[in-house]
Amino acid sequence: MALPLGAVVARVQAMTARICQFLIAIVFLGLGGWALFAPSSVIELALTEPYRENTFVTRFMMACFGAQAVMFGVMALVVKWGSRAFATFAVVLLPFFVFNWYFHYEVPVLTSIGMLDFAGNLTMFVACVIGWRAAKLDEQDSQGIRSL
Repeated sequence: MALPLGAVVARVQAMTARICQFLIAIVFLGLGGWALFAPSSVIELALTEPYRENTFVTRFMMACFGAQAVMFGVMALVVKWGSRAFATFAVVLLPFFVFNWYFHYEVPVLTSIGMLDFAGNLTMFVACVIGWRAAKLDEQDSQGIRSL
């Protein structure tokens, strides 16, 4: 039995939001996993020479940072986000763009590889905008506000 067109559209919207959420999780799990399981590699590749200290404490702090990112990535996989979650996360990401710019161009702490953080933030921001739109439409459809 075929679904009515409205139900198909609502299902596609819900899947689009979920895919955006998974994309955000992949960024956190990928970069966070790198920091958690290979902190020395992150320090060596992502930080410029004057700011690179490969000590136990630095590796420990990098691994802790990675663990938090992995934890959030797991949560992004298992919790369903609504439009408010996507919008909030997009706003929360904005200061990180300033951070990336400042610590790459003004105070050169991050190498070009360190700017993978910027690429991840940009990917998540775009996913938030697309996910917000899809989740908003899905929420409106589930309340019977939008019709085809």
